[in-house]
Amino acid sequence: MADQVAQRHPKVTWWCPQLPPSPQAAMRLILAGIQTWPLNAMAVVGSSLGGFYATQVAEKTGCPAVLLNPAVNPARDLAKYIGEISSWNDPADTFFFQPEYIDELQQLTVGELTCPERYFAIIAKGDEVLDWREMHARYQGARIDLLEGGDHALSDFDDHMDAVLAYLNLC
Repeated sequence: MADQVAQRHPKVTWWCPQLPPSPQAAMRLILAGIQTWPLNAMAVVGSSLGGFYATQVAEKTGCPAVLLNPAVNPARDLAKYIGEISSWNDPADTFFFQPEYIDELQQLTVGELTCPERYFAIIAKGDEVLDWREMHARYQGARIDLLEGGDHALSDFDDHMDAVLAYLNLC
């Protein structure tokens, strides 16, 4: 996506930081990074746990958000992973998922969406990690592309790039 944004929208600032394992630290990093951004001209995209964080950012800032198989209840889903785990993108990269991160996730959980039409969710029924029905219910009122099949990583993401970039309305 970074390459597509750079090619199609060279004036857009792209920022995709490596987030720390602590949800509170991750949110602090994100909010500090966008602190000086013009809120009326920004958008956020997040996948899985990043979709959970993107929802938090969209609710705090009012910006549009694209969510890719977003985590709906990560406090519940990640509780079984306390301990040393591997990064999703690099199995050689390990970190320790602390028990207190579950409390941090609960504290970050957003209630009912204030403006569902601000969201565009791409949800794969074939997601092997998250329940598509929960995602679909959570983002009722949003634009939802519900995919037959697919997987958690949205391996066919390139096929959805045009729709994502069009929704973001980048200048």
